[in-house]
Amino acid sequence: MVKNTGRPGYLQIADDLREQIRRGTLIPGDPLPSTTQLATTYEASLSVVKLAVGVLRNEGLVIGQQGKGVFVRDDAAPALPPAAEELAEMRATLRDLSQRLERVESKLAERE
Repeated sequence: MVKNTGRPGYLQIADDLREQIRRGTLIPGDPLPSTTQLATTYEASLSVVKLAVGVLRNEGLVIGQQGKGVFVRDDAAPALPPAAEELAEMRATLRDLSQRLERVESKLAERE
């Protein structure tokens, strides 16, 4: 689900899909779920999902095949250099902290 963190929804979706590719949940050759399925999963509009997939295309992680879908590229999951792994961990930690902060703010707002 796209969170109200200040980070655009399409980037949140791209981050999640990118992480799935990097971790091997989505492996080279796998199709991405359809735009409609992704929109349902992330509770986002079709245009937001299309922007997210466009980001991954621009990064060379996925490739579209007319009439067939969008697939993880065969060369999409190279080993990450140590600095990239650390950056990915930092991003995951920041996402977690953002979610925790949202919950705290929500509880505080309920008290008012």
